[in-house]
Amino acid sequence: MAKRGCGSVALLLFSAVLYCQTPTVAPGGVLNGASFTLGQPVTPGSLISVFGSNLASAVALADTIPLSTTLGDVRSVTFNSISAPLVFVSPTQINVQLPWEVAASGNATVVVNRTGGSSPPATVQVGPFSPGIFSVQFGVGQAIVFSPQGILAAPVGSIPGLTTQPAKAGDVLIIFGTGLGAVQPAAVTGHAPDTLTNAVTTPDVLVGGVQATVTFAGLSPQFPGVNQVNFIVPAGVTGDAVPLQFRVGGITTTEKVTMAISP
Repeated sequence: MAKRGCGSVALLLFSAVLYCQTPTVAPGGVLNGASFTLGQPVTPGSLISVFGSNLASAVALADTIPLSTTLGDVRSVTFNSISAPLVFVSPTQINVQLPWEVAASGNATVVVNRTGGSSPPATVQVGPFSPGIFSVQFGVGQAIVFSPQGILAAPVGSIPGLTTQPAKAGDVLIIFGTGLGAVQPAAVTGHAPDTLTNAVTTPDVLVGGVQATVTFAGLSPQFPGVNQVNFIVPAGVTGDAVPLQFRVGGITTTEKVTMAISP
């Protein structure tokens, strides 16, 4: 059998490397970045997670705002050819803000472009609402819900490095989530709001199934794509793991995200 020349071997190896680097978006792998709820549409302006393989060569985290549309060796993640601001990239997961410019109904085509190749187009359903509450374990467990003093509403000492204390009835607390839909005034993709923004549709907040009074719903002033909802803890609900939920647009978030309330 004839031997291959060095040039042929190098070409084969280079082709193999390129093939291995070709990114692929997993079927059904574009999800709300807080809840990771399967089968739910994603919403313009929200933070979402794209799961797959060979999405990036290494882990990289955005360290500037406005967010860039490139990060590490990821050249872009596009939705209907619109580049999305990147928050985090890794070989199996990319977190982005779904651009506000993407239509809030129908399907969007997702493509991950990185050094070495682009993913085959994937399709994700887009809708006006895709609520999710950020939690310590993503989609389950202790919610990211704080007092104005920065105390997490969790059992005392339950999370090392954080000041934690159960809330009580009448307390005003702040939930951080994403996917609550359009805001007024309109926000700019990739930017933290430079003025107070209000949700066009105010979500319900359910605490142990009891509807709480919402005093504010809009965007967090600190980070693109993050919703902030302020509410008053209702009376008659206590426990170390009380379900905390959003309800908006006919969608109610999981009861597996919880907070602590003292008697």
